[in-house]
Amino acid sequence: MQSAAAIGLLRPCAARPILKNPSPSGARLPAAPAALRLSAAAPRAGLVAAAAGLGRIGLVPASPEQEKRGDLVVVAATAASGKAEESGEEGGTALAKTLQLGVFFGLWYLFNIYFNIYNKQVLKVFPYPINITTVQFAVGTGISLFLWLTGILKKPKISGAQLLAILPLAIVHTMGNLFTNMSLGKVAVSFTHTIKAMEPFFSVLLSAMFLGELPTPWVVLSLLPIVGGVALASISEASFNWAGFLAAMASNVTFQSRNVLSKKLMLKKEASLDNITLFSIITVMSFFLLAPVALLTEGVKVTPAFLQSSGLNLQQVYTRSLIAAFCFHAYQQVSYMILARVSPVTHSVGNCVKRVVVIVTSVLFFKTPVSPINSIGTAIALAGVFLYSQLKRLQPKPKAA
Repeated sequence: MQSAAAIGLLRPCAARPILKNPSPSGARLPAAPAALRLSAAAPRAGLVAAAAGLGRIGLVPASPEQEKRGDLVVVAATAASGKAEESGEEGGTALAKTLQLGVFFGLWYLFNIYFNIYNKQVLKVFPYPINITTVQFAVGTGISLFLWLTGILKKPKISGAQLLAILPLAIVHTMGNLFTNMSLGKVAVSFTHTIKAMEPFFSVLLSAMFLGELPTPWVVLSLLPIVGGVALASISEASFNWAGFLAAMASNVTFQSRNVLSKKLMLKKEASLDNITLFSIITVMSFFLLAPVALLTEGVKVTPAFLQSSGLNLQQVYTRSLIAAFCFHAYQQVSYMILARVSPVTHSVGNCVKRVVVIVTSVLFFKTPVSPINSIGTAIALAGVFLYSQLKRLQPKPKAA
């Protein structure tokens, strides 16, 4: 153990005469232990040590070298602490983003499942797909206006020229959703989504025809299992009919035409015209495009008088139609929210998984009869879609002119 002076806690004082017998009783004081005795050199050593100790705690000015060493230690400690805090914050932020993305994917799948189930239930008893699609666009229009008026979404500032540029997209968007509902009204939900797995085939075909984007040989080869799987599933489908099959194919063509048109027209988006805003504008335009068509073709069939005269449960049809319409708009909006956070390839893979989930849940819910050949064909088609999405990522992007 070091002496008190050595660690700077005692200060040497001037020498005093030692009393021979300071005790009143005359008893001699015991000698100090050897460990506490200070040598002649101890006062000087104690001063040096005390100065060093006080310098460390800031009571005595330190030398430049000591200050430099101290500063380096403080800087290093501060940097290490900052890095630890920074890494902790980054880890927390990354975890929060991952959880948020997982919630979005879950909502995307959930809304899609509910849309397909409730929509199919309505189409079974109410075979008027134009009326149903118009109601879905009307609900989507109401949701979009609500989000704009409440400030949840920024009101778009859009010019007349932009509206004219968006009009073709709105037309094919309207037709794509209408053809999907026509198909769902004619065949099983699982079969409609199996046919819609051919979207990559039409995407490659239309991009080559109108954009001059030629696919790589590997991408072309990945289309073979898609086409073959859909063909195998079609020949063994119990609910097959040509009206439902062709409507699903037409849906593929129109939806992929929308993607090609968006590239062809090269819309100049302003800051307020992001993907979600663009989708909302297209939804509003689709409602105004389809409402006159419904009046001229099917007429207004969603009135209480017509439903009751048809022997339908009014509350049940309205409830299911509104839930389907809400989910119809919600799943597409969430899809755009996901696309804003992940790459197109990741989104494509997620869409492929979504189709599998919808097919399986619809088969279980509606107890759709599925043969082994039909299952194999569907699996091959969906595997081809997954392979296509992976190979598409490796395809070199076309050079900008």
